Amino acid sequence: MNLLQGENLSKSYGLKPLFTDLTIGINKGQRVALVARNGSGKSTLLKILAGKETPDNGQVTQRKDIRIEFLDQDPKLDPEKTIIEALLATDSPIFNAVREYENALEAQHAEDNEINQKMLQMASDKMDAMMAWDIDAKLRSLLAKFSIDRLNVKVSTLSGGQKKRVAMCSVLIDEPDLLILDEPTNHLDIDMIEWLEDYLSTSNMTLLMVTHDRYFLDSVCNEILELEDGIIHKYKGKYAYYLEKKAERELSEQKSLEKAKNLYSRELDWIKRQPKARTTKSKSRVDAFDDVAKNASKKLDDANVELSVKMNRIGGKILELKKVYKNYDDLVLLKGFDYTFRKGERLGIVGKNGAGKSTLLNIIAGLEEPDSGKVNLGETIVLGYYSQKGMVFKEDKRMIEVVKDIADVIPMADGSKLSASQLLNRFLFPNEQHYTQVSKLSGGEKRRLYLLTILIKNPNLLILDEPTNDLDIITLNVLEDFLSEFPGVIIIVSHDRYFMDRVADHLFIFEGDGVIRDFNGNYTDYRNDLAEREKEQRRLANEAANAAKKAAQAGLEKPKVKLSFKDKYELEQLDKEIPALEKEKVELEAKMMTITDHAEIMKTSARIGEIIDALDNKGLRWLELNELAGG
Repeated sequence: MNLLQGENLSKSYGLKPLFTDLTIGINKGQRVALVARNGSGKSTLLKILAGKETPDNGQVTQRKDIRIEFLDQDPKLDPEKTIIEALLATDSPIFNAVREYENALEAQHAEDNEINQKMLQMASDKMDAMMAWDIDAKLRSLLAKFSIDRLNVKVSTLSGGQKKRVAMCSVLIDEPDLLILDEPTNHLDIDMIEWLEDYLSTSNMTLLMVTHDRYFLDSVCNEILELEDGIIHKYKGKYAYYLEKKAERELSEQKSLEKAKNLYSRELDWIKRQPKARTTKSKSRVDAFDDVAKNASKKLDDANVELSVKMNRIGGKILELKKVYKNYDDLVLLKGFDYTFRKGERLGIVGKNGAGKSTLLNIIAGLEEPDSGKVNLGETIVLGYYSQKGMVFKEDKRMIEVVKDIADVIPMADGSKLSASQLLNRFLFPNEQHYTQVSKLSGGEKRRLYLLTILIKNPNLLILDEPTNDLDIITLNVLEDFLSEFPGVIIIVSHDRYFMDRVADHLFIFEGDGVIRDFNGNYTDYRNDLAEREKEQRRLANEAANAAKKAAQAGLEKPKVKLSFKDKYELEQLDKEIPALEKEKVELEAKMMTITDHAEIMKTSARIGEIIDALDNKGLRWLELNELAGG
């Protein structure tokens, strides 16, 4: 069943065509990843398919009555609104239904007439169809899964990761038929990515996404579409299958190109030898020559980002951190941290958002001061810091001016020198793009330009804070190859598990409350170790439970403890309170089936939630006291 179809889609920005006459379809049950280089138009294509942008040519059609949700790479939430207000303001069908009902209710209160009553009935029917009456409870449950438990705080107080989680809730609450996601893992920590990975891989939603996270792609998607030179190539399989079949396709295209060039050479020789007066047959051959020339002139884009810049010599002393402390009010990030870096270190840093990962990098880079302790940097160390926030470019500045502001000539690792223009070419920026203003670049192109400006300073200590955000998979593969050969010291914070596995050989695990564990191994080794630890904890817990059971069966029960007057009184009160709460819960659930006033529904739903929480707490306390009493 076809859910969405884009036919003959074309889009350009200025003189730059992103794609022309592109056709793409999404069927029910597909889980598709769209792969392409930065600047190829991936995000634009997703927005066109989601109805957020209009193509220059072509049309998008969707199956009637299907729900489509779109998560932007950089979700826009009103900073002055609270979380709940921002969510209700999003263009989601379920929130639209709530707003329509509230507006109809206000209109009916203002003037009770037949038209307003019909509007209210239609809005009420839509609420029924969307199952939106308990939206508050559903929203709180989903936000809790994303570790957001306060709905009344302002969006302006949230971190980038928290904003992404709120936006994710706004598209998941509706349980759409088709979910379109643009870089869903950006700004999420690894634990949250793994939760989302599990959620999406077990859902029934049809998915279309752009992601650079290859483990996430492998776990969630079963098909890859590659957008290259305005053409869609389809691969039904995982990431490894895609790489294999892509290589086969490019080899076949290379052979076809060689054949076309040979044919072009023969036809060109024939054209030169022909007299001016030609037969009809020879004229048709001349006409066909244009097609041959076109095919022969195709150039397979086998260029890659080249990162072989020269590195400054590194001395014996690199970096020492001695008794470093850092707190923010009551939040402890670093607690007497000690570490001495050695030559060739490839360190990965992992932990939940807010644990202090970026703070440590900022302290090393001298951008933040520790509360106490020392940070000693070696005299020969040239530090290159690729920060999560990125470089602040002047939007009206041209790319080549950005590079020339740093250096007109750049020394390379092999002793040669490159001009600013040549270096841009090596980073896959063609000549015609060099004078493009920074404001015209895609997010990934800006990140690639930022990486270039850091590497041409020849660092020997490279700090990378979330370097994979917005970079395409092709550039990531090249960056990983470069880092694996980089002779200096590397410190990386990244949520990209594939990237961490390829680059880092040991980890700092930020466990919270200032505790940092040094783990010898890559990220997969760490997750396997964690799984083994959890398995051992479960085994010990089961052994303890079995031992207690055997002891009870053998008559070795604990002696009964006489309750204090206070505990006895509390138990008597619980015997009265629990039945009363259960009765109130049944009455309110029956009331929910009859009331139509939205405010009353929200109030009743909230009270039911309070009662459920109270019953859980009082029930546990009753069991505890009853056991002490020997009941």
